[in-house]
Amino acid sequence: MKTYNGHRSWNSWNISLWISNEEPLYRFALDCIAKIQYLPPTRRAKRGLRYATNLFMNDMGGTKTPDGAIYNHLSVKLALQCLMED
Repeated sequence: MKTYNGHRSWNSWNISLWISNEEPLYRFALDCIAKIQYLPPTRRAKRGLRYATNLFMNDMGGTKTPDGAIYNHLSVKLALQCLMED
């Protein structure tokens, strides 16, 4: 499978770049991740990342990054997963 700068695609790389480097998006992503702690422990392990991704996607102010990458569940999930690992 062809990758782009170590990411799954240009779209995934671009979304990860914006979330990691734009202060408001970064803080919003961290807030979504922090809300995982309010899930019951049994759901937290299985569905925590999906929950954070859905929060981000539902409350996101737009559908694309300023340079045209479309926010989709997989790309956002991968970006949030990278933030959780840091």
